[in-house]
Amino acid sequence: MRAAGSEQRHRLVNPAAFLQRIARNLLINRAISSRRNKVVLLPLQDGHDLASPPEQGLEIEATDLLRLYERAVSGLSEKTRRVFLMHRVEELSYREIHQRLGVSIATVEYHMMKALAHIAQVVDPTDE
Repeated sequence: MRAAGSEQRHRLVNPAAFLQRIARNLLINRAISSRRNKVVLLPLQDGHDLASPPEQGLEIEATDLLRLYERAVSGLSEKTRRVFLMHRVEELSYREIHQRLGVSIATVEYHMMKALAHIAQVVDPTDE
């Protein structure tokens, strides 16, 4: 749905990379959401199987990815970070950000592209 609704879908040079980026962003969003909704752990009872469920590996990967993501976001300039968080966390459109900050939509797009490139480099340095 995100790919179909994207304004960039008609200008894509590499659709596979675009879909991978969407999937990565969804994973990051899921990790952030799960961090907000902490799971209550109950103590183990004797006699139960102590093996870890396979989901634990995914949680560990999500936690590691979230750490990298947070480090990447904190490394952004203040204005770029603000634009990025307004769009990704507050879910504001570029137009809403432009109106709130009093900058052009092109400036909002510039900061988003700058943020996404920086985050991609920190999260996956081999992905160029």
